[in-house]
Amino acid sequence: MGRRRAATRPSYPRWLLTVAITAAAVLGLIGGAMLLPTLLGPGGSASSQGGAAVGGTPTPQAALPVDQPAAASGNGPCISLNVLASLENADMVRSLASEYMAKPRSVDGLCVTVNVSQEKSGVAAVKRASQFATTPVAERPTVWLPDSTAWLQVAKDKAGEAGNGFETAGTSVARSGIVLAMPASMAKAVGWDAKAPSWADVFKAAEDRNLWKRLNHPDWGEFKFGKASPTVSTSGLMGLVASYGIAGNNLEALDASRLKDSAVIAKVKAGELSTSHYMATPEHFLWHARQADDAGKVSEFLSAVIVDEKSVWDYNRGISSNDGVTKQAGLAPKEPLLAIYPSEGVLVADSPAVVLEGSWISAQQRLAAVSFIAYAGTEQGQNVVKTTGYRNIQDKVEDVVATTGRYAASLKEIPLPSDEVLTVVQKSFPDVRKRARALFLLDVSGSMGQEIVPGVSRLQGAKDAVTKAMEHFTGDDQVGMAAFSHLEGGKLSPGLVSPVAPLKTNKADLLAELNALHPVAYTPLFEAVGTFAAQQAEAYDSSSINTIVLLSDGKNDTPHAGTLAALTEQLHDQHHTTPVLVFTLAYGADADTASLRAIAKASGAHFYDASDPNRLEAVLGDLVTSF
Repeated sequence: MGRRRAATRPSYPRWLLTVAITAAAVLGLIGGAMLLPTLLGPGGSASSQGGAAVGGTPTPQAALPVDQPAAASGNGPCISLNVLASLENADMVRSLASEYMAKPRSVDGLCVTVNVSQEKSGVAAVKRASQFATTPVAERPTVWLPDSTAWLQVAKDKAGEAGNGFETAGTSVARSGIVLAMPASMAKAVGWDAKAPSWADVFKAAEDRNLWKRLNHPDWGEFKFGKASPTVSTSGLMGLVASYGIAGNNLEALDASRLKDSAVIAKVKAGELSTSHYMATPEHFLWHARQADDAGKVSEFLSAVIVDEKSVWDYNRGISSNDGVTKQAGLAPKEPLLAIYPSEGVLVADSPAVVLEGSWISAQQRLAAVSFIAYAGTEQGQNVVKTTGYRNIQDKVEDVVATTGRYAASLKEIPLPSDEVLTVVQKSFPDVRKRARALFLLDVSGSMGQEIVPGVSRLQGAKDAVTKAMEHFTGDDQVGMAAFSHLEGGKLSPGLVSPVAPLKTNKADLLAELNALHPVAYTPLFEAVGTFAAQQAEAYDSSSINTIVLLSDGKNDTPHAGTLAALTEQLHDQHHTTPVLVFTLAYGADADTASLRAIAKASGAHFYDASDPNRLEAVLGDLVTSF
């Protein structure tokens, strides 16, 4: 086991003591002698069920407390307990809620209904920072259960002075190591199936463009290293922490004073150049890996990606997700992924449960929250945790899960860095990430003149969304703008309206040209993508993520030449030498989603659905986290 993190123990408000005492003495949910110390820990601070330190490694314990449901369910109407989970642990939290409600519960004489919602960790942290100001009151959570304690600190930091009363520690209910996932054949070729590499070895391999060629696998191309975005994903954030740790030569005790060292920053920037591209969540990467596996060659898309163990288990048993939210079950992949545990150890996603402070939360909801979190730490709750692909708070995992997910028997844990380090690392991402070389390609066919709300056309909605998306780029990113349509008998028009150039010098021109666009007539979709993908490939820059962001509301509708088959063949061929990732966005209900999916897939990029045009800004914001 790794060393414990020196956790900052929060000073808990008087209500939590009252809640715990009341729950223990009155509710009889799991036994009065057990509940108070289990929930509050020594001195009234939060600690994990079963003796686990908040944010740290659990202490082995002979037995977990046993769930003791009420003799009979309480009266109605039931207390409505809203729990906000992360995308990664939402299935586990839903299973906990289902099993909790399957037994009689009585809180203050009332039954309890647990409602679980899910959100990307980084997005949830932003919402928490604003006290869920944009969330309807009835939907605001009482319990927040992100998949890592790190997000509690991120939320506090984003709230500024308003976050002084925010939680920075919670009650851990499950554990999942952040590992390197690799196709089994690739792990074997590099020898990591038999001997664990160091994190330094991992980053060095990712930077070696000729690695597979030297290992007699030139057909695998370059080492394709995937990372999720640290702005929204735990594995992305922990991957960046590991990069800083290796660059600063102190992975196990990352010092905040080293984070601003120019030499350390330079090493992190150099390491980020090895990233093939970023995506919002690990699920996005693994979905593409599965598509490549189905096509017969997972190496077409992936060499390695930093993910949580549970995602490896999902992948190997045939679970995939195109959007990171909706999951689908299928057959197991032809080639499984191996979970690689670097020799120094791994950072751990600890799924902390916190009862939030908020004016929308009633005393009864607080009582219900304590009851639910207490259940999660019982023997019965921890069995649910293990059957949903996680390690329990004692680091135990189901044998069948470990076998399918290729888990290590136990985790050698790298302590979570200090709150200051986590905050600085996450904030640094815009500065250290691999730069983008992006062309926005907009459909300006006649249908873009249709209104989405009175007085606002589809094109105007697209202009507003693209303008907002510019906030995700830095001045050093290169961004351009093109649009496509044509009149009867005419050529592709208007074409390139603002050449790809550094945004710090190009932004004003780009936005001016964007605002000057107007609907024309035809939709030469295939011709436009083929033309501009070829141009982007001709100017390919290996130090940048070369991409096109395609937004279309219709189908290929033109007398001009061009077929989907020819276009996807072009994109597939380019992907081997000068990959241009064409991210496609279906805008409106009439968009040709099948063709847009095929275009994205052939280029190694992702398809996004904005069939509801009112969601375009949010969907486009999600898309641009991929580079």
